[in-house]
Amino acid sequence: MTARSQLHGQLRRAWPWLRYVAGLGLAALALWALSGRRDELSGATGYLSHLDWVWLLLAATAEAGSLIAFGLVQKRLLEAGRVQMGVGRATAITFAVTAIANSMPAGPLVSSVFAFRQYRRQGADEAFAGWTLAAVFVAASVSLALLASAGLGIAGAEGAGFDLVWVTIGVLAAAMLLGALFLQRRALAWVMEMLVRASQRLFHRPHEQGAARIEALIEGVSLVRLRAVDVLAVTGWGLGNWVLDCGCLGLSFMAVGVGVPWKGLLLAYGAGQLAANLPITPGGLGVVEGSLTIALVAFGGAETQTVAAVLLYRIISFWGELPVGWAIWGAITWSHRRSNVAELEKEKAREAELAEVAEATA
Repeated sequence: MTARSQLHGQLRRAWPWLRYVAGLGLAALALWALSGRRDELSGATGYLSHLDWVWLLLAATAEAGSLIAFGLVQKRLLEAGRVQMGVGRATAITFAVTAIANSMPAGPLVSSVFAFRQYRRQGADEAFAGWTLAAVFVAASVSLALLASAGLGIAGAEGAGFDLVWVTIGVLAAAMLLGALFLQRRALAWVMEMLVRASQRLFHRPHEQGAARIEALIEGVSLVRLRAVDVLAVTGWGLGNWVLDCGCLGLSFMAVGVGVPWKGLLLAYGAGQLAANLPITPGGLGVVEGSLTIALVAFGGAETQTVAAVLLYRIISFWGELPVGWAIWGAITWSHRRSNVAELEKEKAREAELAEVAEATA
């Protein structure tokens, strides 16, 4: 192994942590920049200290509803492969996945592995579990693009002033193309096969055994069939996820006792969520707050009140979900370990019974 390849390997292993540290540094920089605007922050703190608890409860309920809707996306997709998952189980997995993705280095990757294992535990084989992960991503992308496009239409000429028209149209076109490709099973299998071959030519990976396994997975994926009613249900629940989360933002304005900038709410929210998916900071920390505040102020929101509402929204939708999600992850992990121990004890008991029968018949 050459020194260059060793350095490349070390950088690849360290990259998730470097990105995480860089993200925290950028978040700290954002907080430092905000500290220079103490008047707005102190005013926002004043609004947060006089919350309307009815609207606050409704905002938290809307956020919980958004996670339930996302769980229903997964449930419906698994049912396409005749894998059953209860709503409670799907929601619990969603909470845990969200907490992992928003708080760990390489969080989206780690959360995907966790979700993959949960699908496998529900009875999905490797091919279908991988297909479900990809389908969840496609459903989220398409529904978010549709929501952002609706926001652009509602914002009208004011939205065009933000130079988001072509960006939104491009995101929508890319998402719809991805969705159409995903629904065409033969085309999807062909694209996956081409990617594997290109990887073998460029990186000499995967090797022959790995390539054979991937081909088997591709063949399994091509057998999955989504009906029109499934596509509509998944898209609907995907939209429900984003709409309810956006509703949490709108209700946060009401909770702090200020008017909601309805005209720009969907567009600002869509831009904020697109920013959150950029691999800059964990969970878009600092990026979402900044993009939402700037866009909503431009649509008429008072700066201090908008800062207060956005902070409240992030307290509910980001910080509030972390302890709940990690607690659920702990409960799921503990439950799995208990079931594994119980299975091991049953297996030992069966072996002991067989040994006794063998001795008795000897």
